[in-house]
Amino acid sequence: MIKKSMSVPKTMQSKYDEIVALTDAFCTKHLNDEYAEVIRYAVAAISRKRPSPLEKGKAETWACGFAHAIGFANFLFDKSQSPYMSAPELYKAFGVGESTGQGKSKIIRDLLDIGQMDPNWSLASKLDSNPLVWMLSVNGLLVDVRRMPREVQVQAFEQGLIPYVPADRTD
Repeated sequence: MIKKSMSVPKTMQSKYDEIVALTDAFCTKHLNDEYAEVIRYAVAAISRKRPSPLEKGKAETWACGFAHAIGFANFLFDKSQSPYMSAPELYKAFGVGESTGQGKSKIIRDLLDIGQMDPNWSLASKLDSNPLVWMLSVNGLLVDVRRMPREVQVQAFEQGLIPYVPADRTD
């Protein structure tokens, strides 16, 4: 698991604020607060890149790209998921063409190494059901850490490999 931060260099603060204003409004209208938070982390991470690709291009296209990239990781475009939104609806909501939205999303996904079910970019509500969060190599064997003794879970948590100690959950 990567450590997430919303810190942004002073030189990128205004661009960050402009993009986040768009993505927050989009998430309020179409998605939820969880999406807004994960998108903010992603915008901040790209803002810290040197040089940041956000320095060039319109805020609307970047905002669309961030929403698409995080939506991709969390199966936003799968009708069986909630919330659900089709990719064309997402592009339309930002007033961005399909190729532009996909292009920005691809840049973001490549820079942040985002894939589907990516534990680092999953919504908190999807972590429990995401098997990639819990699969670890222990002594060369791939195991579901939720099935391991609490001591192993604690060690994995302390090393930042899992988001919490499953044995300590009461729900």
